[in-house]
Amino acid sequence: MKIVIINKSDRTGGAAMVSMRLMQAMRDAGIDARMLVVEKLTDSPYVVKAAGSLKIKWKFLVERLKIFILNGFRRDTLFKIDTGAKGLPLWRHPLVKEADAVLLNWVNQGMLSLSGIERMKRLNKPLIWTMHDMWCMTSLCHHAGGCTGYHSICNYCPLLGRLSPDKIESAMVWADKNRIYDTYPYMKFVAVSNWLYNRSKESSLLRYNKGVYVIPNVFPIDRIKEVNHPPLKGRKIRIGFGAARLDDPIKGFPVLIDMTRVLKEMYSEIADELELVTFGGIKDASLFREIAISHRHLGVVSGEDAIRKVYEEVDIVVSSSSYETLPGTLVEAQAYGCIPVSFNRGGQSDIIDHLQTGYIAPYSSDMRQAAMNLSVGILWACSKVVDEVEMELMRKVMQYEVRRRFSPQVVVDKYIRLIEECKSNI
Repeated sequence: MKIVIINKSDRTGGAAMVSMRLMQAMRDAGIDARMLVVEKLTDSPYVVKAAGSLKIKWKFLVERLKIFILNGFRRDTLFKIDTGAKGLPLWRHPLVKEADAVLLNWVNQGMLSLSGIERMKRLNKPLIWTMHDMWCMTSLCHHAGGCTGYHSICNYCPLLGRLSPDKIESAMVWADKNRIYDTYPYMKFVAVSNWLYNRSKESSLLRYNKGVYVIPNVFPIDRIKEVNHPPLKGRKIRIGFGAARLDDPIKGFPVLIDMTRVLKEMYSEIADELELVTFGGIKDASLFREIAISHRHLGVVSGEDAIRKVYEEVDIVVSSSSYETLPGTLVEAQAYGCIPVSFNRGGQSDIIDHLQTGYIAPYSSDMRQAAMNLSVGILWACSKVVDEVEMELMRKVMQYEVRRRFSPQVVVDKYIRLIEECKSNI
């Protein structure tokens, strides 16, 4: 079987990483899987650049310019929406033509237009669109946040500027998506978490679509043979916090900082035995000075060996994100034997069984309350870390659950069954 996975990049962003993992998992299963990208950063012979750099750049710039005008020349929302107006003619690409099935992943920013997806209908082959955010179910935005416009037709998008005829633009993109979804019965959608699936059922575009399934991202648990955490005696309990950009508003860094203040103010003796270990990029490094407990920043960490060393060094991994579709750092944490502590603002409950394989803290829009809730989770996790026997047992349970839910064989089997179902409808 030949499968082509289409994604913007083979390295940049979470969708790129999980797309590469899926391709490799399929190849390991004997499937001729390849990847089509516009940004090729790895040396994998199975990843192909879709077009020349000039053509790719042109499509990207034309669409961004239109969005920049629509949003009233606001830089802060420039990459929060996509119109799907411009894209490459990927339906003509040899990899797409030769494939038995096409898997769309993250294809925005001038890679593949909605009209291009419609052209793929004529190829009469399974087309599966894996949703890594909410763009398939909204008109324009990748994450709706607190907006419920996608429950109807996304009129008056708050991310567009006052000068924009936003009602017309939002409605037109909604209509294009609705037409494609309704007239292509063997096009299937995959939500990477139950949270994302539930959001799709609130969407006017996918509410009545029966072709929406839940398949999680692959995690290569088989690569992790032995994890060596240093003994706790003589050192602090280490809490890990990582992201591509730590102070991305979605990641909730201010809540994390406030959590350290809560720990210092209310549980000072315990706080003195804690160390926060951050890794990833940051735009405003002065924020580090506001952290109230011992802190160490590792910078940007890349490569499997380097990431492994980080997780072996920490005991707990915390996430303060306002929403995540399926946070990979929490899966990695469990696989490497670290206790995850997080809000349930996305796919976290697909990963964590509360008080069994981690801690899910109640989310609050009040930052102080949210920080207090998260600190309770940290205290609970610390109580497990200091009990050597209980911690060892918990690590075994976490690794078992990662293997059961996210192992390559489990995920690939689900995709193959879905592809076969699509074929039966053609």
